[in-house]
Amino acid sequence: MSDTNQSTAANERELTPDEVEALVREYDSESNFRDLTGLVARLVTVACVALSVFHVYTAGFGLLNEVTHRTIHLTFVMGLVFLVFPRRRATPTRRLWVDSAIFGTFYLYIIYDLVSALPPNALNYGFGAAMVLLTALTLPLKGRGLPGSKVALRDWLFAILGAGFSLYLVVFFRDVFITNVGSPRPQEYMMGLIAIIMTLEATRRTMGPTLAFIGVFCILYAMFGPYMPGIMGHRGYNILRIINHLYVGTEGIYGVAVGVVATYVFHFVLFGILAQMSGLGQLFIDLATIVAGRASGGSAKVSVVSSGFFGMISGSPIANTVTTGAFTIPLMKKSGFTPRFAGAVEASASCGGQVTPPIMGASAFVMTEMLGVPYNEIILIAIIPAAFHYLAIMLMVHLEAKRLGLTGMSADKIPQFKAVLRKSWHLFVPLGAMVTLLLMQYTPFLAAFWGIILTIVFSYVPLLMRALGDTSMDMNSVLTPPRLVRGFEDGAKFALAIGAACACVGFLLGITTLTGLGFKFSAAVVELAYDLAGFMIAIDFTGLLNEKSMALFFGLVFVAIACIIMGAGIPTTPTYIILASIAAPALMEFDIPLIATHFFVFYFGVLADVTPPVALAAYAAAGLARSDPMRTGTTAFRLSMGKALVPFMFIYAPSLLFVEFTWTEFIAALISGIVCIVALSAAYVGHFKSPLTTLDKIALSIGGLLLISTSWTAMAIGGALVLAVFLHNGRGTKTATG
Repeated sequence: MSDTNQSTAANERELTPDEVEALVREYDSESNFRDLTGLVARLVTVACVALSVFHVYTAGFGLLNEVTHRTIHLTFVMGLVFLVFPRRRATPTRRLWVDSAIFGTFYLYIIYDLVSALPPNALNYGFGAAMVLLTALTLPLKGRGLPGSKVALRDWLFAILGAGFSLYLVVFFRDVFITNVGSPRPQEYMMGLIAIIMTLEATRRTMGPTLAFIGVFCILYAMFGPYMPGIMGHRGYNILRIINHLYVGTEGIYGVAVGVVATYVFHFVLFGILAQMSGLGQLFIDLATIVAGRASGGSAKVSVVSSGFFGMISGSPIANTVTTGAFTIPLMKKSGFTPRFAGAVEASASCGGQVTPPIMGASAFVMTEMLGVPYNEIILIAIIPAAFHYLAIMLMVHLEAKRLGLTGMSADKIPQFKAVLRKSWHLFVPLGAMVTLLLMQYTPFLAAFWGIILTIVFSYVPLLMRALGDTSMDMNSVLTPPRLVRGFEDGAKFALAIGAACACVGFLLGITTLTGLGFKFSAAVVELAYDLAGFMIAIDFTGLLNEKSMALFFGLVFVAIACIIMGAGIPTTPTYIILASIAAPALMEFDIPLIATHFFVFYFGVLADVTPPVALAAYAAAGLARSDPMRTGTTAFRLSMGKALVPFMFIYAPSLLFVEFTWTEFIAALISGIVCIVALSAAYVGHFKSPLTTLDKIALSIGGLLLISTSWTAMAIGGALVLAVFLHNGRGTKTATG
């Protein structure tokens, strides 16, 4: 065999489970676990199972008081992070000495500032010296490292300190929150400093340095407010005030971000893990194959449908991409799609699950908490935008398949619906019960409790059916005690990273309330938007432009860019919380409905996972497809066109979100939105009934973008352009056929 043929064969070979796991670790920071063995592994298993049992019990039988519940949750999370996650990534993305210099300088400064502010005595000076030594141990000075199985002595120290700063609040709850409220003692300030350092280090380990840098910036912004330029300036706060605000109470570390993880997100992460172990992931793939497998380009459509199904209950677009992509990407490549397109389809569809009701990757529950809007209203609002997103992906997949002349999957590869229903009917019960309870407006954690319990109970149905003589069911899906322990352990492990990340997000939320950062960001965006709008009006010789509408457009563009940048490399839930606190208020200055502003920033935050240069979901898919990561990311962004355009649609026409609803606006926006997506899909693929010329693509792009507007004139012009191109393209096809 020639070298070329060997290379092609290697490229077409499906990845082994170990290679898939390596990809998850490389691109998904939340899954970069150590390979623990021996006594340490058993200790971590016990702690993870205890954390899962704690959450399942409190979900079913009542939560503790707000502060106690969050501190117990974070005690386990911070203690486990340093045992489960290695100190460095296997393939660092930047020179580690830069990270070390930034974090080291920051730590030394706040240690010096705190020791200077405390009474001068030997105890305080000794504490400062110990903190200097501690921070030196946290710095990732060396180069590459592997996850491995060894837990270093420093990791045990970090685990004790990480668990200790939350455990301190549990043990001394009365002293901190009742007896000495408003006047913390020196030991509270010391524990607060430890909390800041350990939270930043835990975030760096689990999420990489980006979110940790945001936390550092927020604290420095609070300290150096008087030196900030223009509208971003404020009076400034000393380190004592900052620590008190972030550590004691529910404005900082123990704020709403950790609250939603401890009461919503953890439960649905655990449910997703158990549901997948019981066979729900394979059921989604089977159903998607039945629904879409026979259509043109069926393998890619199966990927879209199955990834959307699984993405609804998955908290991680990257893990979802790799989990379903391990099956769907090789299938797409064998069907005739290019590796780049196959990886892009999987990445885009997996990220779409985060915006798809009824579960929305647990983000719907965070929205409910932050907006005070009932859950059933949130999922109703999310229907049309999610439908537009998947319509865009499906259309581009369909047109690409037509362009390549691809057919559907062969009949022997499509399972029979009766056979699937016969062996998997029991898996619908937990999911159906959970969604029903949510629609009946029971609390999300109670719905998750029954979802978890019913998943465990109904996983034993195959054993019962085997006893009755039916051998068609999968016995490997039964959650036996050993598998249940593993599920509880994995559920806790996958929730560690998001717990640490949300603790760091508490820095941003706390500093925002302390300094008014959100309002300052809003004022800066509005001012810049109106400045640019004024410039456009000045050079407009037609007199058609309107200052307010132009300012709104520029404001949307600026906020969208900020959302993509801030969402790069950060999980969906903390991304949404950050953006809802910082970016969403900017849009409210343009008199946009509150729910529309939150959906706008949420959509663009999720879009960051397929937006180069930090398109982690697309890069993970590229690893599976063995394609160029940057080109795969660019194609995934193109396939996510619906997710990029739909937010602009519902800002201009809130009726799509059933907000300020009128039938006229809703029907007009719905029709123009569908035509817009069809036009842009054809333009991007370069094919409709037949190949499109460059002029056709330009006309379709202009026409499609004009259809987003609420101006009847613009919509009429856009519709006419699109119709003219499609009629000409169809006529060309008939002529060629004749």
